[in-house]
Amino acid sequence: MQTSSCDIAIIGGGIVGLATALRLTELGARSIVVLEAETRLAVHQTGHNSGVIHSGLYYKPGSLKARLCVEGRDAMYAFCAKHGVHHERCGKIVVATDDAEIERLRELERRGVANGLSGLRWLSAGEVREREPHVRCTAALLVTETGIVNYTDVCEAYARLIREAGAEIRTGVRLYGARRDGSTIALNTSAGELRSRVLVNCAGLHSDRVARACGVDPGVRIVPFRGEYATLAPERQFLVKHLIYPVPDPRFPFLGVHFTRMAQGGIEAGPNAVLALSRHGYTASRFSLGDVLDWMAFPGFWRMASRHWRMGMAEMQRAGSRRAFVAALQRLVPELREQDVHPAEAGVRAQAVDRDGTLLDDFRIEKAPCMVHVLNAPSPAATASLAIGREISVQVLEALESA
Repeated sequence: MQTSSCDIAIIGGGIVGLATALRLTELGARSIVVLEAETRLAVHQTGHNSGVIHSGLYYKPGSLKARLCVEGRDAMYAFCAKHGVHHERCGKIVVATDDAEIERLRELERRGVANGLSGLRWLSAGEVREREPHVRCTAALLVTETGIVNYTDVCEAYARLIREAGAEIRTGVRLYGARRDGSTIALNTSAGELRSRVLVNCAGLHSDRVARACGVDPGVRIVPFRGEYATLAPERQFLVKHLIYPVPDPRFPFLGVHFTRMAQGGIEAGPNAVLALSRHGYTASRFSLGDVLDWMAFPGFWRMASRHWRMGMAEMQRAGSRRAFVAALQRLVPELREQDVHPAEAGVRAQAVDRDGTLLDDFRIEKAPCMVHVLNAPSPAATASLAIGREISVQVLEALESA
């Protein structure tokens, strides 16, 4: 196998890795190689994304997520408009189904205002019925900045621009390890050795493993959670006109089951959040002993499990029972029936857990000598991808200067 070289090697051909490569080409970098283990780009988290362009409503003001989501949302709308990627700024409503949720909804409104959202509007139950006749609620928050897009289409546009700029994307190439060798990093891959001045880890579901393979202790472990979706039968899609979300539980980095209009047509419902037995556990039957042993050996997993086992049991119940899954959706749309929903594709969320059992909520990007590691980038990373790419690129150029 031959040895090749570059200035920047990016591990991972999902939306964050591609956005980073794109930004680096815009800054004049050309000696870039993106390595993707699968034979296609955007196969995992990006390719199973629900397609929402998030507004920035949910995230703690001042956090990396809040800043990059808002910046990335505006950049995503501009990119799609410029490059002809089909999208729609359709808005969504976040629904309080009882009085107990009103204060949590007001806290979301306060966060949204603090994060710079300008299109928030409080809706009474009557105003909601005018927009969504089949939704039951006490009040709701209209979020006009939210939109929809197919993120696989976005990645195809990113990849085209990257290649046109002279950078390289190699699919079907796996990384086995990396070591410092003088002023370069020697990457051991399935296609031979690649020497790079800087390595960028955007490996998503395998980001912690890539960090360890590079000799870096990430301090976190990726615990995969499967999100199972259903689609509404075509004849029942009249029940949903917008994106309809519940008020999320602030204890968890999940938004709860909701209804999403898809850019390619149709209505999607879900997801739940069930512990997956494989990092590629898109079905309940998929099992990887290595993946399970990996998180079982991590003390933070057990601390997380002991803290949130009730939530886990409730999610497992919804995963194992269509009746329970539909019952959660009926809190938003009571007329929904079990026969109205049909199983659809699932996604797997790469959720980082730290040693004390905390489910990391914010994005985490860590620097090491000649390396940048993206260790936690779940939703809204697709929305924020262009802004995340800008953030990483600054660190990459600093690493190049010091290499």
